[in-house]
Amino acid sequence: TTGTQASFLELFDGDHEKVKALNKRVCELMGFKKAIPVSGQTYTRKIDFNVLSVLSGVSQSAYKMCGDIRLLANLKEVEEPFAKTQIGSSAMAYKRNPMRSERVCSIARYVMGLPNAAAQTHANQWFERTLDDSAIRRIYLPEGFLAVDVILTLLANIADGLHVWPNVVKAHAMDELPFMATEVILMECVKAGGDRQELHEAIRVHSMDAGKVVKGEGKPNDLMERIANDPLFKAVHDKLDDMIDPILFVGRAPEQVDEFLAEEIDPILKANADILNIDSVDAVNV
Repeated sequence: TTGTQASFLELFDGDHEKVKALNKRVCELMGFKKAIPVSGQTYTRKIDFNVLSVLSGVSQSAYKMCGDIRLLANLKEVEEPFAKTQIGSSAMAYKRNPMRSERVCSIARYVMGLPNAAAQTHANQWFERTLDDSAIRRIYLPEGFLAVDVILTLLANIADGLHVWPNVVKAHAMDELPFMATEVILMECVKAGGDRQELHEAIRVHSMDAGKVVKGEGKPNDLMERIANDPLFKAVHDKLDDMIDPILFVGRAPEQVDEFLAEEIDPILKANADILNIDSVDAVNV
């Protein structure tokens, strides 16, 4: 009789409406908007999979964010918060390892694997239910939420103290801008009457040679100097410096950021203002 509400039906002398009313009232008192429409001894364990999939999704985004921070930290373009007495490496005292991001990636990798265990549990429920679902659920459900709580605490800490080094970013961008500007240079020279195929081949050769200098000799990118000394590109010689202005290559990126914040992020922050105003008691130790 499990799942059929037979006991309740007997309690209410066969009155189905009273059974339904009781079901609705219990849900209301427990804060649920509705009940699972058809259930056996337990609710379908696919719900556990769906819940853990949400936690996995959060973890995936966190991993992606912190993975990028780790890569940018390696380039010295950004740095995590770094406490005054923090030890970046037990072996090398000079290092400032992105330890918070490393920790996020480590925990996120664990959470991302939990939905598979829930999927196996759901798929292996014989008929109504098998009791092998109990022990594993006592592990992956609480640990999934606890792990994501730690991840979010770390993300808040990282975001609150993330440091960006604009001059390093600029230096890296300027190293690559000559290559990015070649398309614009090509178009301008073609407009001035140049032969596209000839210009394209010249840019290809100059780019390959400049790349060899950067990678093989460790010297600065000299592509613009090569183009400035090539009479094929005489039409742009007097404006080469202007053509590698970084602002020419950002497109709508600034507007896209502002629009995303205004249209997507701000409404979420506003809707959850009460929660965000609660002081966190969590701490991050590194």
